[in-house]
Amino acid sequence: MTALIDTDLFRQRFREEAREIAVDLESALLELNEHPDDQELVGRVFRALHTIKGSGAMFGFDVLAAFTHKLETAFQEVREGRLQLNSELIDLTLAALDQIRLMVEEDQGVTATDTGLCAEILTNVRRLTGIPESATAQPNSPPQQSRPVATSGDAKEWSIRFAPGPDLLKSGADPTLLFRELRQLGDLSIKANMTAVPQLGELDPERCYVVWEMVLSTTVELNAIRDVFIFVEDLCEVSIEPSLDLKGDETTSVAAVAAKVLDEKRAIGGRRMYDKPDAASSLRVPAAKLDQFVNLVGELVTVQARLSELAARSGDADISEVSEEIERLTSSLRDNSMNIRMMPIRGTFEKFRRLVHDLARDLGKNVELAIEGADTELDKTVIDQLGDPLMHLIRNSMDHGIEPSDIRTARHKSPTATIHLSARHSGGSVLIGVSDDGRGIDAEAVRNRAVEKGLVSATASLTEAETFALIFQPGFSTAKQVTDVSGRGVGMDVVRQSVEGLHGSIDVASKSGLGTSVTLRLPLTLAIIDGLLVRVGAAHFVVPLANTLECIELTRKDIEKANGKHVANVHGEIVPYIVLREHFNVHVERPDIEQIMLVETEEGRYGFVVDQVLGDCQTVIKSLGRFYRHVQVVSGATILGDGTVALILDPERIVQDALRTGTAKARARPT
Repeated sequence: MTALIDTDLFRQRFREEAREIAVDLESALLELNEHPDDQELVGRVFRALHTIKGSGAMFGFDVLAAFTHKLETAFQEVREGRLQLNSELIDLTLAALDQIRLMVEEDQGVTATDTGLCAEILTNVRRLTGIPESATAQPNSPPQQSRPVATSGDAKEWSIRFAPGPDLLKSGADPTLLFRELRQLGDLSIKANMTAVPQLGELDPERCYVVWEMVLSTTVELNAIRDVFIFVEDLCEVSIEPSLDLKGDETTSVAAVAAKVLDEKRAIGGRRMYDKPDAASSLRVPAAKLDQFVNLVGELVTVQARLSELAARSGDADISEVSEEIERLTSSLRDNSMNIRMMPIRGTFEKFRRLVHDLARDLGKNVELAIEGADTELDKTVIDQLGDPLMHLIRNSMDHGIEPSDIRTARHKSPTATIHLSARHSGGSVLIGVSDDGRGIDAEAVRNRAVEKGLVSATASLTEAETFALIFQPGFSTAKQVTDVSGRGVGMDVVRQSVEGLHGSIDVASKSGLGTSVTLRLPLTLAIIDGLLVRVGAAHFVVPLANTLECIELTRKDIEKANGKHVANVHGEIVPYIVLREHFNVHVERPDIEQIMLVETEEGRYGFVVDQVLGDCQTVIKSLGRFYRHVQVVSGATILGDGTVALILDPERIVQDALRTGTAKARARPT
């Protein structure tokens, strides 16, 4: 018995692809709003709508296909120069895209689409295009009579050969819809080549043996014909060439071919099979499976460390050899698993173009979004949790930071403001920046508001950095009234909690009248890192290798030369250092020779003085749990090969904490 096709599986795959297409469509529309004469962007929008329409119809999303078809028709008019693109059409298409997203998810328990709004959108689209309702045929409507062929001087004939591939029918695709779309382009003749159909006893019920050879007479260009096959081009063989006359008397009508295809599908669930295997260049893996895989690799790294420890103690050459080989394989597996999880941040950045566009319209401000470093890669887990904090930062800039155009002009600034999103690597971290060229933060207003809410005393002496940090306190807001955008004092608190949950930090810089810059420092990954294992007394710590520059010795003689100051001469450069035993209150006898680990931080180069550097280690990061969430100087913990626990240090936070408490001898900070 032939297994039934799992239509739910393919509908889910369509949803996944439709979500990706929707992101690209939104990005193209927003770019088109700034560059309305860019025909390449018009083509991107048209193809995205065409793909959603065609694929939706093939997988049973008929309402989605009919709705998108009318939008596609409008952009076809733009593409062929019969309709002038304007901001109203772009705004209508963006509103339609929101409804399309709901239609894609509608049977997944998501809020139903607004049918009234959909009808209003289409009415306005027809008003702009001047195309009556009857002219926009439904994409899944029955075949009609062929349109008149253009004069011989205008029309061209194209020979099309269409051979369904291994996964076309299995994916739930319906070839008859392709014929109907081709027929809308001009006069179509079809011949079904049945020569490959075997004897009944040899028939494979999951194969389609039919190849279709067609001649299309049309005035449209080659790319328009290719667009018909855009959503099945990877699942079939299609050739489109200038036509020779179609020979033979086997030409059949579209209706006959469509009926034959439907009968064949009902009878045998047919599909064509090729001798060559399907060569998929990529595959989709659920995020949950990927996370489970990385967790298992992490556990393997921990077990491998224990094996190395046992091999070193045993002194057995054979065990040591096996341990070294497993260590090599584990390291390679770890690197590959981490690379699988690394993704460019472009997708997260691009989705904020729509947010800026909509907020600028609602607030009556002229704002453009500039993006830099969109190809910077970081762990998917980190990217997934970046959406909310970035959204709150952008909304805050739009509402509080950026002035209306008339005020900007009066201040001799460009009437169009800019919000700048950036990303770059810095050692083992990624720096995400959100900046604007608005009015900046009023430090005095922040301080007064903090005193009013009882967050600080009226006599407290605060640095600029400490004052700016107050905006991240729960419930803090300087807004005089609550709006739909901000003013409730919850946004920046969410930013702080989200960043701390990612073991990151936040820096704020602002100049009155010039703008504000917020920098998020985030780890590349939340799973496994390379580190240096060190000892302070009986305690073990791990310093991320990406932050470490080198290790040097610190002797009693070196300490005497510095006259009690916590500084060392490193290659002619005076570098301040932090004695971790003092900073962590570890009360044990100080060895004669210590080690200084030189690290790079935002504050400059600093040294960490430890008793002993034990060597490299692959570190599986374990969360300390909510009970230790206020411990800022460590970013997690790991389990060593002998089963003991080592804390993973955060060099940035240690330096900041030492400068605040004075243990870093702030007077010795590098200039």
